[in-house]
Amino acid sequence: MNGPENGLVCVLITPARNESANIDRLLAAVTAQTVPPRRWIIVDDGSTDDTAERVRAYLPRFPWIELVSRREDRDRSFAAKVDGFNAGYERAKRHAFDIVGNLDADVSFEADYLEFLLGRFAADPSLGVAGTPFVEDSGYNTITDSFEGERHVAGGCQLFRRRCFEEIGGYVANPKGGIDWIAVTSARMKGWTTRSFRERSFHHHRSLGTGEGSPLAALFDYGRKDFYLGNHPLWEMLRVLYRMGRRPYLLGGLVLLTGYVRQALLREDRPVSPELIRFHRKEEMQKLKEIFKARFGRGRGPGKGGPE
Repeated sequence: MNGPENGLVCVLITPARNESANIDRLLAAVTAQTVPPRRWIIVDDGSTDDTAERVRAYLPRFPWIELVSRREDRDRSFAAKVDGFNAGYERAKRHAFDIVGNLDADVSFEADYLEFLLGRFAADPSLGVAGTPFVEDSGYNTITDSFEGERHVAGGCQLFRRRCFEEIGGYVANPKGGIDWIAVTSARMKGWTTRSFRERSFHHHRSLGTGEGSPLAALFDYGRKDFYLGNHPLWEMLRVLYRMGRRPYLLGGLVLLTGYVRQALLREDRPVSPELIRFHRKEEMQKLKEIFKARFGRGRGPGKGGPE
């Protein structure tokens, strides 16, 4: 039974494909939690390595872990992750729960991680999405190297209040990415609080955005995604300038800009509604005001870093 102090019941879902190098760390982290989930559903999405075998080794000792295997050939776009999550969510509906968490297979965290986040949900009924910052082996830290701010919740570990998750319609199976961002921003648009709590963090064991390509290719894809998710051009230019101050410096910023401009020239339909884009751009302009106020006036902005 989970949540003895706050009464909240949590289920976790992890879509995984060829995560043999990472899944052991996550298995160790979740099974060591001071407040374990009611159910943890791991969806093996057609792995060709021994990911499933590594999970099966834990099943006799932890009956609250469930392995779901999907062996058919599938599109390997970002939408595949949503399909895998949805397969797990259908299983989760067999159980009573208040909180549903989406965990990537390449993360790990301390033993009180879930207990801490469940406590935050219990303390704030308006909290719809919660998570924490993360760090990487490269030294990347979202507190200092990103400017999404505390209202954004990183996709590697997102916990949703069930009512919030169902109100936003779950994850959007967008093959080009941004599924975590769409979910969190949609929650705020519908009046929910979303928060990344800096008192804890998780470790991401793969460089952000480089799962199937180089860092430069990832930056190009981020530029494309920035456009079709609706980034304001002024915000994007500041993001490019910020990127030029970090490795790979000028080249990285130019690659990011090239992705944004290329996507704009293609004039493809965006995967998000005009309503969500308007809401997003209003937030960006408010955030810019806070940044300039913090840098050149009185008060403090939402954090250090640049427009990541």
